[in-house]
Amino acid sequence: MSPTNAYEQWLELYEAASKRDVPFTTMSGVALSPVYGPEDAEFPGLFPYTRGVHASMYRARLWTMRMFAGFGTAVDTNKRFKDIIGAGATGLSTAFDMPTLLGLDSDHPMALGEVGRCGVAIDSLSDMRDLFADIDLASITTSMTINSPAAVMLALFVAQAEESGVARRQLGGTLQNDILKEYQAQKEFVFPPRHSMRLVRDTIAFTAAEMPKWNSISVSGYHIREAGSTAVEELAFTLANGFAYVELARQAGLGVDDVAPRLSFFFNAHIDFFEEIAKYRAARRLWAHWMKDYYGATNELSWKLRFHTQTAGVSLTAQQPEINIARTAIEALAGVLGGTQSLHTNSMDEALALPSEKAARIALRTQQIIAHETNVTHVADPLGGSWFVEELTDEMARQAQDIFAEISALGDGSMLEGCIKGIEENWFQGRIADSAYALERSFNHSDRIVVGVNDFTEGNNDADLETLRITNEDERRQVQRLHHVRGDRNDELVARALEALRRDARDPEVNLMPALIDAARAYVTVGEMMGAMESVFGRHVEVPTL
Repeated sequence: MSPTNAYEQWLELYEAASKRDVPFTTMSGVALSPVYGPEDAEFPGLFPYTRGVHASMYRARLWTMRMFAGFGTAVDTNKRFKDIIGAGATGLSTAFDMPTLLGLDSDHPMALGEVGRCGVAIDSLSDMRDLFADIDLASITTSMTINSPAAVMLALFVAQAEESGVARRQLGGTLQNDILKEYQAQKEFVFPPRHSMRLVRDTIAFTAAEMPKWNSISVSGYHIREAGSTAVEELAFTLANGFAYVELARQAGLGVDDVAPRLSFFFNAHIDFFEEIAKYRAARRLWAHWMKDYYGATNELSWKLRFHTQTAGVSLTAQQPEINIARTAIEALAGVLGGTQSLHTNSMDEALALPSEKAARIALRTQQIIAHETNVTHVADPLGGSWFVEELTDEMARQAQDIFAEISALGDGSMLEGCIKGIEENWFQGRIADSAYALERSFNHSDRIVVGVNDFTEGNNDADLETLRITNEDERRQVQRLHHVRGDRNDELVARALEALRRDARDPEVNLMPALIDAARAYVTVGEMMGAMESVFGRHVEVPTL
């Protein structure tokens, strides 16, 4: 007999889900239902997914504990990856250094002093091989936080995996590859926006055809928020960018249901606890309605917004860094109560340096305490039905819809054109700058208290925290390694690969991923591949407006 109401539909889905082998009770033994609410309420796992994308939520499976790591050389980071896996992490997330993020080789003059500082230095297939040495890429998911050179990094990753015997169809993970937010907020762009979007299109089409377990884009509100936006702006700009990528894929001949199920999202978990929870709930609702009602998606997987969460780096303080552990715990709890699928917790020392091994372990242990000691995973959307949370969710969704209308108007009804024109006309940049200025004024005037910064400063001089240090020797080793790679490779193969890449770049209808993978196998460096494409596409220079 078919289910007749929302409760029965949810129950059918819930019963079909496997549950973790744990007692779902309070510590006193009080039995807990998997979800609460009247039979005519919304339920998790059912459209529009306000209360969660899965009927059983964390009763069936905990979120992926994905710790962000990367520093020094690939060998250094490989050791940290193994330490993180040994400590219980279930996914890897790779941080790249600034030269790599900008598509520069480690011996480029602009890379001096930055190699390995804010992430790992990757120059060639040789580095990618060392980065994932003795790590089974068929069994652990890998996220790579890179944007302008994202297609290049994906090519290196695929070439390395196949070299180690892992087929591309087996690879699971996420490429950030969200170039729109680079122009809007993070500013790590290389090519002009429309040429960059061509590379995004090529990675979407390639992964849709060749890598069914891979998320081709992680649409990232995190950096928009870190740049100073409000929570509503983070919500609206992120989803608008997601809509733009769906329209981009349609222009490439892909259907919405070919693309949307493999899009993932990346949100900030900031310190305003209830606002963050409402933001995640509103995001799921908005995405579901837009995919179904506006873009005509018929696959339920297209309607479900899946997202990774990272606690807010900008909320951490250099003063009294140990109290950042408390901030991170509160933000992580908001992500869990908001229904995240993946979580990274920042380390207490990140306002001072890259995380030390001890600080990274404490950050991971914070997630494990939430997962295994608090019992918050036993009930889906435990704050659903709260008058406050429901009203806040509705209001954030309403304000986001107003912003969608503004962006759509910029593009004469196209969200893709609206996002690109909003970048070209500095509309996004101006909105974020205004919000950042207002927030900073509130701190300077003590309208908002930040413990250890503008109040409660006793103990600010007591910190004696041992931090990770990246030395000039690390940079020297990386540059020396790069020179060895160039000396050992076949120069004729390199020249042919670069010419093929330039030729394909000149034809906007050709997918660049095959040429990039061939170049990776020939040990063409990141900087050389980016330089070949720059010779065709040109370089973007942002023109500020007053």
